Amino acid sequence: MIDPALRWATGESPGVLNADPPSPSGDPDPEILDAYSQAVIRAADRVSPAVVNIEVHHDGRRTNSRMPGEKHGTGSGFVFTPDGFILTNSHVVHEASRIEVALPDGRHYRGQRIGEDPDTDLAVIRITGSNLQPAKLGDSHILRVGQMVIAIGNPYGFQCSVTAGVVSALGRSLRAQSGRLMDGIIQTDAALNPGNSGGPLISSRGEVVGVNTAVILPAQGLSFAIAINTATFVAGRLIKDGKITRGYLGIGGQNVPLLRRFVRFYRLPAESGVLVISVEPDSPAQRAGVREGDVIVGYEGHSVAGIDDLHRLLTEGRVGARSRLELLRYTDRLVLEVVPEESKPR
Repeated sequence: MIDPALRWATGESPGVLNADPPSPSGDPDPEILDAYSQAVIRAADRVSPAVVNIEVHHDGRRTNSRMPGEKHGTGSGFVFTPDGFILTNSHVVHEASRIEVALPDGRHYRGQRIGEDPDTDLAVIRITGSNLQPAKLGDSHILRVGQMVIAIGNPYGFQCSVTAGVVSALGRSLRAQSGRLMDGIIQTDAALNPGNSGGPLISSRGEVVGVNTAVILPAQGLSFAIAINTATFVAGRLIKDGKITRGYLGIGGQNVPLLRRFVRFYRLPAESGVLVISVEPDSPAQRAGVREGDVIVGYEGHSVAGIDDLHRLLTEGRVGARSRLELLRYTDRLVLEVVPEESKPR
Protein backbone atom coordinates (compact mmCIF):
# COMPACT_ATOMS: atom_id res chain seq x y z
CA MET A 1 0.00 0.00 0.00
CA ILE A 2 1.37 3.40 -0.98
CA ASP A 3 1.75 5.95 1.80
CA PRO A 4 -0.67 8.83 1.13
CA ALA A 5 2.19 11.28 1.66
CA LEU A 6 4.07 9.69 -1.29
CA ARG A 7 1.20 9.55 -3.77
CA TRP A 8 2.00 12.98 -5.29
CA ALA A 9 5.61 11.92 -5.85
CA THR A 10 4.50 8.82 -7.71
CA GLY A 11 2.16 10.83 -9.95
CA GLU A 12 -0.96 9.55 -8.18
CA SER A 13 -3.39 11.64 -6.17
CA PRO A 14 -6.20 10.67 -3.81
CA GLY A 15 -8.66 12.28 -6.20
CA VAL A 16 -7.41 10.23 -9.11
CA LEU A 17 -7.33 6.96 -7.21
CA ASN A 18 -10.90 7.31 -5.95
CA ALA A 19 -12.45 9.18 -8.87
CA ASP A 20 -15.40 7.75 -10.74
CA PRO A 21 -14.89 7.14 -14.45
CA PRO A 22 -16.05 10.00 -16.69
CA SER A 23 -19.56 9.82 -18.06
CA PRO A 24 -19.85 8.38 -21.59
CA SER A 25 -21.27 11.67 -22.90
CA GLY A 26 -18.25 13.62 -21.70
CA ASP A 27 -20.41 16.04 -19.71
CA PRO A 28 -19.22 16.82 -16.19
CA ASP A 29 -21.09 15.28 -13.31
CA PRO A 30 -23.58 17.93 -12.09
CA GLU A 31 -22.68 17.03 -8.53
CA ILE A 32 -19.17 18.41 -8.92
CA LEU A 33 -20.45 21.81 -10.07
CA ASP A 34 -21.39 24.25 -7.35
CA ALA A 35 -24.56 26.32 -7.56
CA TYR A 36 -22.68 29.39 -8.80
CA SER A 37 -21.13 27.49 -11.70
CA GLN A 38 -24.43 25.94 -12.65
CA ALA A 39 -26.15 29.34 -12.64
CA VAL A 40 -23.51 30.85 -14.93
CA ILE A 41 -23.60 27.87 -17.29
CA ARG A 42 -27.40 27.89 -17.59
CA ALA A 43 -27.57 31.64 -18.15
CA ALA A 44 -24.77 31.64 -20.73
CA ASP A 45 -26.35 28.70 -22.60
CA ARG A 46 -29.64 30.59 -22.86
CA VAL A 47 -28.25 33.88 -24.14
CA SER A 48 -25.09 32.99 -26.08
CA PRO A 49 -26.97 31.99 -29.29
CA ALA A 50 -28.32 35.56 -29.49
CA VAL A 51 -24.95 37.32 -29.08
CA VAL A 52 -23.44 38.54 -32.34
CA ASN A 53 -20.10 39.88 -33.47
CA ILE A 54 -20.34 43.18 -35.33
CA GLU A 55 -17.70 44.37 -37.78
CA VAL A 56 -18.06 47.78 -39.36
CA HIS A 57 -16.32 49.58 -42.20
CA HIS A 58 -15.90 53.35 -42.34
CA ASP A 59 -14.45 54.21 -45.77
CA GLY A 60 -11.24 55.36 -44.14
CA ARG A 61 -12.94 57.32 -41.36
CA ARG A 62 -12.31 56.57 -37.70
CA THR A 63 -14.88 56.47 -34.94
CA ASN A 64 -14.58 57.08 -31.23
CA SER A 65 -14.75 54.27 -28.70
CA ARG A 66 -15.89 54.15 -25.10
CA MET A 67 -13.62 51.18 -24.50
CA PRO A 68 -10.07 52.52 -24.09
CA GLY A 69 -7.83 50.90 -26.66
CA GLU A 70 -10.74 49.32 -28.49
CA LYS A 71 -10.05 48.38 -32.09
CA HIS A 72 -12.16 50.56 -34.33
CA GLY A 73 -14.75 48.71 -36.33
CA THR A 74 -15.60 45.82 -34.01
CA GLY A 75 -18.10 45.27 -31.24
CA SER A 76 -20.86 43.09 -29.91
CA GLY A 77 -24.64 43.07 -29.94
CA PHE A 78 -27.54 40.73 -29.32
CA VAL A 79 -30.67 39.72 -31.18
CA PHE A 80 -33.76 40.73 -29.19
CA THR A 81 -36.61 39.97 -31.61
CA PRO A 82 -37.29 36.89 -33.76
CA ASP A 83 -37.29 39.02 -36.92
CA GLY A 84 -33.67 40.08 -36.56
CA PHE A 85 -33.51 43.36 -34.64
CA ILE A 86 -30.20 43.71 -32.78
CA LEU A 87 -29.27 46.05 -29.93
CA THR A 88 -25.74 47.43 -29.72
CA ASN A 89 -23.90 50.64 -28.86
CA SER A 90 -24.12 53.76 -30.97
CA HIS A 91 -20.35 54.17 -30.87
CA VAL A 92 -19.94 50.71 -32.43
CA VAL A 93 -21.89 51.48 -35.63
CA HIS A 94 -21.71 55.28 -35.80
CA GLU A 95 -21.00 56.51 -39.36
CA ALA A 96 -20.46 52.94 -40.56
CA SER A 97 -20.66 52.55 -44.33
CA ARG A 98 -21.06 48.77 -44.08
CA ILE A 99 -22.02 46.52 -41.17
CA GLU A 100 -21.22 42.79 -41.06
CA VAL A 101 -22.90 40.59 -38.44
CA ALA A 102 -21.65 37.12 -37.47
CA LEU A 103 -23.76 34.70 -35.44
CA PRO A 104 -22.24 32.13 -33.05
CA ASP A 105 -23.27 29.30 -35.41
CA GLY A 106 -21.07 30.73 -38.15
CA ARG A 107 -23.71 32.46 -40.25
CA HIS A 108 -22.86 35.91 -41.62
CA TYR A 109 -25.28 38.67 -42.61
CA ARG A 110 -25.19 42.20 -43.88
CA GLY A 111 -26.56 44.49 -41.18
CA GLN A 112 -28.87 47.45 -41.76
CA ARG A 113 -28.68 50.37 -39.36
CA ILE A 114 -32.24 51.18 -38.23
CA GLY A 115 -31.35 54.09 -35.97
CA GLU A 116 -29.02 55.28 -33.24
CA ASP A 117 -29.08 57.61 -30.27
CA PRO A 118 -25.64 58.95 -29.28
CA ASP A 119 -27.12 60.56 -26.16
CA THR A 120 -27.76 57.09 -24.67
CA ASP A 121 -25.05 55.29 -26.71
CA LEU A 122 -27.61 52.88 -28.14
CA ALA A 123 -28.30 51.71 -31.67
CA VAL A 124 -30.54 49.21 -33.42
CA ILE A 125 -29.47 47.28 -36.50
CA ARG A 126 -31.27 44.50 -38.33
CA ILE A 127 -30.42 41.33 -40.18
CA THR A 128 -32.62 39.16 -42.36
CA GLY A 129 -32.20 35.56 -41.30
CA SER A 130 -34.13 32.47 -40.25
CA ASN A 131 -34.22 30.49 -37.01
CA LEU A 132 -32.84 33.35 -34.96
CA GLN A 133 -32.78 32.87 -31.19
CA PRO A 134 -33.55 36.21 -29.49
CA ALA A 135 -32.42 36.91 -25.96
CA LYS A 136 -35.06 37.36 -23.30
CA LEU A 137 -35.19 40.89 -21.86
CA GLY A 138 -35.44 41.32 -18.10
CA ASP A 139 -36.33 44.20 -15.78
CA SER A 140 -33.43 46.36 -14.59
CA HIS A 141 -35.65 48.01 -11.96
CA ILE A 142 -35.51 44.90 -9.79
CA LEU A 143 -31.70 44.62 -9.79
CA ARG A 144 -29.97 44.74 -6.41
CA VAL A 145 -26.43 45.66 -5.44
CA GLY A 146 -24.48 42.43 -4.95
CA GLN A 147 -26.58 40.46 -7.40
CA MET A 148 -24.65 38.20 -9.75
CA VAL A 149 -24.46 39.32 -13.38
CA ILE A 150 -22.81 37.85 -16.45
CA ALA A 151 -21.34 39.67 -19.44
CA ILE A 152 -21.14 38.04 -22.86
CA GLY A 153 -19.36 39.56 -25.83
CA ASN A 154 -16.51 39.35 -28.29
CA PRO A 155 -13.43 40.92 -26.65
CA TYR A 156 -10.58 41.21 -29.11
CA GLY A 157 -12.59 39.03 -31.50
CA PHE A 158 -12.89 36.03 -29.15
CA GLN A 159 -16.54 35.26 -29.81
CA CYS A 160 -19.05 34.62 -27.04
CA SER A 161 -16.60 35.10 -24.18
CA VAL A 162 -18.27 34.91 -20.77
CA THR A 163 -17.28 36.82 -17.63
CA ALA A 164 -19.14 37.03 -14.34
CA GLY A 165 -19.31 39.41 -11.42
CA VAL A 166 -21.76 41.32 -9.29
CA VAL A 167 -23.71 44.55 -9.52
CA SER A 168 -21.39 47.02 -7.79
CA ALA A 169 -23.78 50.00 -7.83
CA LEU A 170 -27.02 51.18 -9.40
CA GLY A 171 -28.16 54.59 -10.61
CA ARG A 172 -24.73 55.78 -11.71
CA SER A 173 -24.39 58.61 -14.24
CA LEU A 174 -22.04 58.41 -17.21
CA ARG A 175 -21.24 61.10 -19.76
CA ALA A 176 -22.18 60.16 -23.32
CA GLN A 177 -19.83 61.12 -26.10
CA SER A 178 -22.46 63.60 -27.28
CA GLY A 179 -22.00 65.49 -24.00
CA ARG A 180 -25.32 64.56 -22.37
CA LEU A 181 -25.44 62.70 -19.10
CA MET A 182 -26.78 59.14 -19.13
CA ASP A 183 -28.63 58.26 -15.95
CA GLY A 184 -29.54 54.91 -14.41
CA ILE A 185 -26.25 53.28 -15.38
CA ILE A 186 -25.37 49.88 -13.89
CA GLN A 187 -21.88 49.51 -12.44
CA THR A 188 -20.46 45.99 -12.32
CA ASP A 189 -17.14 44.27 -11.77
CA ALA A 190 -17.72 41.72 -14.56
CA ALA A 191 -14.61 42.03 -16.71
CA LEU A 192 -15.08 43.89 -19.99
CA ASN A 193 -12.49 44.38 -22.71
CA PRO A 194 -12.32 46.07 -26.11
CA GLY A 195 -14.92 44.35 -28.27
CA ASN A 196 -17.46 43.84 -25.44
CA SER A 197 -19.23 47.08 -26.36
CA GLY A 198 -22.90 46.44 -27.11
CA GLY A 199 -22.99 42.95 -25.64
CA PRO A 200 -25.58 41.88 -23.08
CA LEU A 201 -25.28 41.98 -19.31
CA ILE A 202 -27.51 39.19 -18.04
CA SER A 203 -28.90 37.89 -14.77
CA SER A 204 -28.56 34.36 -13.42
CA ARG A 205 -32.00 33.67 -14.95
CA GLY A 206 -30.61 34.28 -18.42
CA GLU A 207 -32.44 37.61 -18.89
CA VAL A 208 -30.75 40.68 -20.33
CA VAL A 209 -30.61 43.46 -17.72
CA GLY A 210 -28.15 45.81 -19.41
CA VAL A 211 -26.13 46.71 -22.50
CA ASN A 212 -22.40 46.83 -21.82
CA THR A 213 -20.99 50.16 -22.87
CA ALA A 214 -17.78 51.27 -21.15
CA VAL A 215 -14.89 50.54 -18.81
CA ILE A 216 -12.55 52.83 -16.93
CA LEU A 217 -8.85 52.11 -17.28
CA PRO A 218 -6.42 51.59 -15.65
CA ALA A 219 -8.90 50.89 -12.83
CA GLN A 220 -9.79 47.26 -12.18
CA GLY A 221 -13.39 46.05 -12.13
CA LEU A 222 -15.06 49.33 -13.13
CA SER A 223 -17.46 48.41 -15.91
CA PHE A 224 -20.72 50.05 -16.91
CA ALA A 225 -23.90 49.00 -18.68
CA ILE A 226 -26.99 50.87 -19.85
CA ALA A 227 -30.08 49.59 -18.02
CA ILE A 228 -32.25 47.39 -20.24
CA ASN A 229 -35.38 49.36 -19.33
CA THR A 230 -33.76 52.45 -20.87
CA ALA A 231 -32.55 50.40 -23.83
CA THR A 232 -36.01 48.93 -24.46
CA PHE A 233 -37.61 52.38 -24.56
CA VAL A 234 -34.92 53.79 -26.86
CA ALA A 235 -35.00 50.72 -29.14
CA GLY A 236 -38.75 51.02 -29.57
CA ARG A 237 -38.46 54.66 -30.63
CA LEU A 238 -35.56 53.91 -32.97
CA ILE A 239 -37.50 51.11 -34.65
CA LYS A 240 -40.51 53.38 -35.04
CA ASP A 241 -38.87 56.71 -35.97
CA GLY A 242 -35.18 55.96 -36.52
CA LYS A 243 -34.21 58.59 -33.92
CA ILE A 244 -34.96 60.01 -30.48
CA THR A 245 -36.41 63.52 -30.41
CA ARG A 246 -35.26 65.94 -27.71
CA GLY A 247 -35.75 69.63 -27.09
CA TYR A 248 -33.26 72.30 -28.13
CA LEU A 249 -32.86 75.90 -26.92
CA GLY A 250 -29.72 77.02 -28.72
CA ILE A 251 -27.54 78.17 -25.85
CA GLY A 252 -24.07 77.40 -24.60
CA GLY A 253 -23.72 77.35 -20.85
CA GLN A 254 -21.78 76.30 -17.82
CA ASN A 255 -22.69 75.50 -14.24
CA VAL A 256 -22.11 78.33 -11.75
CA PRO A 257 -22.79 78.83 -8.02
CA LEU A 258 -25.37 81.46 -7.09
CA LEU A 259 -24.77 84.25 -4.61
CA ARG A 260 -26.26 83.35 -1.24
CA ARG A 261 -28.23 86.58 -1.02
CA PHE A 262 -29.99 85.76 -4.33
CA VAL A 263 -30.80 82.24 -3.13
CA ARG A 264 -32.29 83.58 0.10
CA PHE A 265 -34.07 86.58 -1.40
CA TYR A 266 -35.75 84.64 -4.24
CA ARG A 267 -36.08 81.46 -2.14
CA LEU A 268 -34.42 79.35 -4.79
CA PRO A 269 -34.37 75.58 -4.16
CA ALA A 270 -30.84 75.17 -5.57
CA GLU A 271 -27.62 77.06 -4.96
CA SER A 272 -26.40 76.85 -8.55
CA GLY A 273 -27.66 77.50 -12.07
CA VAL A 274 -26.64 77.62 -15.73
CA LEU A 275 -24.70 80.67 -16.88
CA VAL A 276 -25.50 81.48 -20.52
CA ILE A 277 -22.19 82.07 -22.28
CA SER A 278 -23.52 82.05 -25.86
CA VAL A 279 -26.83 82.27 -27.69
CA GLU A 280 -27.13 80.88 -31.21
CA PRO A 281 -28.63 83.22 -33.84
CA ASP A 282 -32.29 82.59 -34.72
CA SER A 283 -32.57 79.98 -31.98
CA PRO A 284 -35.50 79.46 -29.59
CA ALA A 285 -33.45 81.09 -26.82
CA GLN A 286 -32.68 84.19 -28.88
CA ARG A 287 -36.31 84.59 -29.95
CA ALA A 288 -37.34 84.30 -26.30
CA GLY A 289 -34.99 87.13 -25.33
CA VAL A 290 -32.28 85.14 -23.55
CA ARG A 291 -28.98 87.05 -23.34
CA GLU A 292 -25.39 86.17 -22.62
CA GLY A 293 -24.74 86.54 -18.91
CA ASP A 294 -28.22 85.36 -17.87
CA VAL A 295 -28.31 82.57 -15.29
CA ILE A 296 -31.05 79.96 -15.85
CA VAL A 297 -32.50 78.71 -12.54
CA GLY A 298 -35.77 77.08 -13.59
CA TYR A 299 -37.72 75.52 -16.44
CA GLU A 300 -41.46 74.83 -16.42
CA GLY A 301 -41.63 75.05 -12.63
CA HIS A 302 -38.66 72.72 -12.10
CA SER A 303 -35.41 73.81 -10.51
CA VAL A 304 -32.37 73.94 -12.80
CA ALA A 305 -29.15 73.52 -10.83
CA GLY A 306 -27.00 72.66 -13.84
CA ILE A 307 -26.84 71.78 -17.51
CA ASP A 308 -27.77 68.16 -16.88
CA ASP A 309 -31.00 69.23 -15.18
CA LEU A 310 -31.89 71.31 -18.23
CA HIS A 311 -31.16 68.39 -20.56
CA ARG A 312 -33.44 66.10 -18.56
CA LEU A 313 -36.29 68.60 -18.80
CA LEU A 314 -35.94 69.20 -22.55
CA THR A 315 -37.91 66.11 -23.49
CA GLU A 316 -39.73 65.33 -26.72
CA GLY A 317 -42.98 66.51 -25.12
CA ARG A 318 -41.61 70.04 -24.79
CA VAL A 319 -40.74 70.38 -28.50
CA GLY A 320 -43.03 73.05 -29.98
CA ALA A 321 -44.69 73.73 -26.61
CA ARG A 322 -44.57 77.13 -24.91
CA SER A 323 -42.49 76.79 -21.76
CA ARG A 324 -41.52 79.06 -18.87
CA LEU A 325 -37.80 79.73 -18.54
CA GLU A 326 -36.78 81.30 -15.23
CA LEU A 327 -33.53 83.20 -15.04
CA LEU A 328 -31.55 85.81 -13.14
CA ARG A 329 -30.42 88.92 -15.03
CA TYR A 330 -28.19 91.10 -12.93
CA THR A 331 -30.29 91.39 -9.74
CA ASP A 332 -33.67 90.73 -11.34
CA ARG A 333 -35.57 87.46 -11.62
CA LEU A 334 -37.28 87.10 -15.01
CA VAL A 335 -39.64 84.58 -16.55
CA LEU A 336 -39.40 84.26 -20.34
CA GLU A 337 -41.56 82.22 -22.68
CA VAL A 338 -39.57 79.89 -24.91
CA VAL A 339 -40.64 77.32 -27.51
CA PRO A 340 -38.00 74.53 -27.78
CA GLU A 341 -37.29 73.05 -31.20
CA GLU A 342 -36.21 69.55 -32.11
CA SER A 343 -32.56 69.04 -31.28
CA LYS A 344 -30.14 69.10 -34.18
CA PRO A 345 -28.02 66.03 -34.98
CA ARG A 346 -24.51 66.20 -33.56
